[in-house]
Parts: sequence; structure tokens; C-alpha cells
Amino acid sequence: MKLIFIYGPPATGKLTVAKELAKLTEYKIFHNHLTVDLVGSILKFGTKTFFDLSSKFRMEMFEAAAKEKISGLIFTFCYAHPEDDKFVKDVKKIVEKYGGKVDFVQLCCEKSELKQRVKCESRKNFDKIKTIKRLNSCLGKWDLYMPIPFVKSLCIDNTRISAKQVAKRIKTHYKL
Repeated sequence: MKLIFIYGPPATGKLTVAKELAKLTEYKIFHNHLTVDLVGSILKFGTKTFFDLSSKFRMEMFEAAAKEKISGLIFTFCYAHPEDDKFVKDVKKIVEKYGGKVDFVQLCCEKSELKQRVKCESRKNFDKIKTIKRLNSCLGKWDLYMPIPFVKSLCIDNTRISAKQVAKRIKTHYKL
């Protein structure tokens, strides 16, 4: 299985890019809010139990997809350095255990653009950050701009380019 692991701060367009990449590759999408919203319907976001359960569901899904030899999967994630290092290492380990490969893409954009995007209508479908106040709180609490230090990442600033252009860059770079 090929796993494209797209990460970046809230409102950088991870899911939007994933959808465009899925159109180009026919890979399946497993975006972070599938588990965030599921676990958040019962448990408070930000607690240890919340993060542990969300990670457990994700790991189960990665293992099932790898075992079933799903050809391609796109995962979106809001990586916080260094809190999420173990999770990333575990994802890589489980995919590689079944002969798969993980390619990493870091999306970033200017904070002024994040403040515009956070208010977009498309964010209302999930329990995503929807206000500048909550965005600022999140950016102040975690280091969300740091690239994952122990993997190679394709880094793309998508402040002024479309999701379709970003998806094409990813497809070309990783020869998907």
C-alpha cells in the first residue's frame, strides 16, 4: 500500500488537496476528522483519552488497509511537534510491516490566509476549527508548522496556488 500522509496546520487545505489528489490517483481518503469527530462525539477534544482512542482507531484502519493491500490511501493530519512523533513512527512502522510505503507532504500557508480559510463554508461539514480565535489558540498551544524531523517531506506553500495544482505537484513528485 502507498500511503500519502498530508499534514499541516488547520485550514491549510489538507482535505481539499486530498480530494483533488484522489481524483488524479483513485486513492481512497482517510481524513483526520473521521476519527476526530467520531471520538469527539463522546469524549472531550484534547484529553489524553481522546487522543489515545483516536490514534487507536487510526492505527486499526491503517493496518486493515495494509493487510487488504489497498493500493493507495491519502491520510490528512494536523501534526504537532513533538507530541505526534510516536504516532507518525507507528503509522510508518505498520504500513511498512505489510510491504507498504509512506510518502509525506507538508502543507503550509501564510497565517493571514489561514485566517481567511478558517471561515470557509466547506469547514462546516466536520467539527473543524471555524473561528480565528480558536485557530489562534490552537497555533499558540502546539507547534504545527514544524516539518516532521525524522522523515523526508515534500513541503508545499499553497498560499497562492490551487488545490488542484498542489495535487498535481504531489502526483508528479511521488510518481503516483
